[in-house]
Amino acid sequence: MRLALQMAQEAYDDGEVPIGAVITRHGELIATGRNRREKEKNALLHAEIDAISQACQRLGGWRLWNCELYVTLEPCPMCAGAIINAHLPKVYFGAYDQKNGACGTVANLFEMPFTFTPEVEGGILEADCAALLKNFFKQLRK
Repeated sequence: MRLALQMAQEAYDDGEVPIGAVITRHGELIATGRNRREKEKNALLHAEIDAISQACQRLGGWRLWNCELYVTLEPCPMCAGAIINAHLPKVYFGAYDQKNGACGTVANLFEMPFTFTPEVEGGILEADCAALLKNFFKQLRK
C-alpha cells in the first residue's frame, strides 16, 4: 500500500486526484497505476484501470487470477467491474469512498452473483490515504 500511496502522490504532483494502485503477484511488483483522467482527458484512466492494463500487458493475458490489487481509495463501480472481469482475487484499499465506493460503502459489486467474486479488505493505511485526498481537494478549493 505504501507504493500505491507513492503513485497517488505522483498523481497529486501532476494535478490529478491522488489515487494510486499497485498489482503484485506472489509478492512481486507487476504493475503500478495512478489517476490520469485530467491530463489525458479520458474518463477511463482511473488508477485501477491503469494498473490492470499494464498487468495484462506484462503477463500476456487478461486473467489476473493470481495477483493482488492495492489501491488508495475504494474502487468505483467502473473499477470494481474491471476487477471482476480481470479475475483479480484479492483487493486491498485504503480510504473508503462515501460517494462512489462500490466495495461496500455505497454498493458492493463484489457481493453480487457475477461469475467471479474477489475478496476485499478496506481501511489499510486509511488515515494516510484519506489525508492525501483531503489535502488535494483543500488546495483545489483555494
